[in-house]
Amino acid sequence: MVRCWKRSETTGLEDSQRMVVRITVPDLTGTLINQSALVDKHNDLVTYSVTSPANHTTTVLFDIKHGLICYKPMNQETCYLSKMERSDYENMQSLLQQSMQKEVLLGNETQRQTEFLGVMGGSQVDVSTLEEPLQALCRHSSIHWTRRQDGPGKHRLVYFCIDICFPSNICVSVCFYYLPE
Repeated sequence: MVRCWKRSETTGLEDSQRMVVRITVPDLTGTLINQSALVDKHNDLVTYSVTSPANHTTTVLFDIKHGLICYKPMNQETCYLSKMERSDYENMQSLLQQSMQKEVLLGNETQRQTEFLGVMGGSQVDVSTLEEPLQALCRHSSIHWTRRQDGPGKHRLVYFCIDICFPSNICVSVCFYYLPE
């Protein structure tokens, strides 16, 4: 079951420009995944906080204006960047158009997808070349580009995965692994 709550933040922006959407959804084992998405319509940003059952939080920043996604796992000094694709824009639209105070969806109707992102080890990014929201998130971290792949192949180990769920009743497991340099 996915539950979404909209709560306006007191930020000085109009309430219609900024909101928090809370999402709780069971993973494949039935364990609840807790997420919140801060939607900033004014700046075309959506910031997800994804908390795992082990209580580790990953921040995922969707910079819609610049077409970038940044993944920042807790307890790591690394950020991972990828370019947004059509499906990413579609999933963000489900949040940007969110207007209901509470939305309840059945877990057995949830579409589950897996995406693999290969981390390009020799592709470090200079933080000063990024726009402000990404700079703030990754200021003291190494930053690497990633690219979508069909899978890690038989000689690569998946480094970690993040489950992100959207009010459109789609959950995506984004899994990272390192590519050879």
